[in-house]
Amino acid sequence: MTPSLSRRELLGRAAATTALALAASPASRAGSARALPKSAADKVTLGKTGIQVSLVGMGTGSIGSGQASNQTRLGIKGFTHVVRHALDHGVCFFDVADQYGSHVYLREALKGVPRDQYVIQTKTHATNAADAKSHLERYRLELGVDYIDTLLLHCMQKSGWPADNQGSMEYLMKAKDEKLIRAHGTSCHGMDPLHTSAKNPFVEVDLARINPEGLIMDDKKPDEVASVLEEMHNAGKGVVGMKILGEGRITSPERKDASLRYVLGLGSVDAFIIGFESTAQIDDILARTEKALASLRA
Repeated sequence: MTPSLSRRELLGRAAATTALALAASPASRAGSARALPKSAADKVTLGKTGIQVSLVGMGTGSIGSGQASNQTRLGIKGFTHVVRHALDHGVCFFDVADQYGSHVYLREALKGVPRDQYVIQTKTHATNAADAKSHLERYRLELGVDYIDTLLLHCMQKSGWPADNQGSMEYLMKAKDEKLIRAHGTSCHGMDPLHTSAKNPFVEVDLARINPEGLIMDDKKPDEVASVLEEMHNAGKGVVGMKILGEGRITSPERKDASLRYVLGLGSVDAFIIGFESTAQIDDILARTEKALASLRA
């Protein structure tokens, strides 16, 4: 049996080391990468983490900054209405962040729901151990939970992010040992940090921007991004897609369907999140996801 690496060894090794046409292109990879889910609400596993989430998740950071987002601007009542509709339709994966101000909103929306019925992903900008610990303690309090499922280093922008975040990485690995989180990883803004995340063993889950139009992505060439996500997938990392609809810029039915077919057809994106702002959006995307899955299986 291969001995497990210590945190120090892990960090040391890491330091050393057009839409419609595109929508059809990855289909040949899907079969070898993983079997397609049967439905939009199917549970899928994030890489080798063992964490099971719904194929479609709900994001809470649309136009999110300064402790606010389009989702929190709905108010507690409106936010809760959307979250409960999502849960009722099989969506149990929720992406939040301190930057969006959505922790307390999600806590209120999920009151009374058993903890094992939903999965929470959040993020931290902490670069050192003390701040990472403080953030995790506050996040658990704000969310009203004993543990967080996936905690990501938020918005990595440089290839050398591991050196800049060594303290926070070490603390998050300790927090996982203590069962305060179940997995750690990154969200990336740029191809350089994305390449680093693909190779860094600290990254168990990555939140990646992907759509067939290159909108609000790390590279305007979607297949360049897709090749890195395939590398992540092959390494056993959980890949969660975001910006599937280009932060609301992909609006026509045909373009929405093409993007869903593209992302699902890659075979390397385990799950994806959409920043739902209404129950109608949830119903629309779930129906379109079902259609996209059916077309890829045909």
